[in-house]
Amino acid sequence: MFDLLKRYFTDRDERRTRATYQDDDPRLAVAVLMVHVVAADGAVTPPERKRLEEELTRRYGLDAAQALELEEAARRAERETATLQSFTAGLQRRLPPQERREIVSSLWRMVFADGQLHEFEDNVVWRIADMLGVPAHERVALRKEIEAEEEERRAGEDERP
Repeated sequence: MFDLLKRYFTDRDERRTRATYQDDDPRLAVAVLMVHVVAADGAVTPPERKRLEEELTRRYGLDAAQALELEEAARRAERETATLQSFTAGLQRRLPPQERREIVSSLWRMVFADGQLHEFEDNVVWRIADMLGVPAHERVALRKEIEAEEEERRAGEDERP
């Protein structure tokens, strides 16, 4: 009986989340890319999870609960879809170049959230940027920009009493 109730509420919550974020929703596609990048090195750390929530909140004007809902929908969508191409194709067609560059910047923020650049994360962002039509020189420039911002932010945190 307990399992039946649990399944009912889980299924209901999944249907509600799916209804909120359709497969062609750009917010879902960007969140899937972020979730994928955060997990690329095999471990999702608390700073990475926090940064993911912050990026979703900032980018889409969500509160914490809405950001968590979008993150959960993204995790489910990523599990159900075989390739990142299905998420990047729509973004590449619909979004202007500046918005696609902003997505790549957000992905770099995910990568540097834990203070480290893992080669798998770097490779995933490289592939996503390529699929989004962001040229290599721009991807590298964005990486350096975000890396410098993160170093500056960490230095500021270290100086606090």
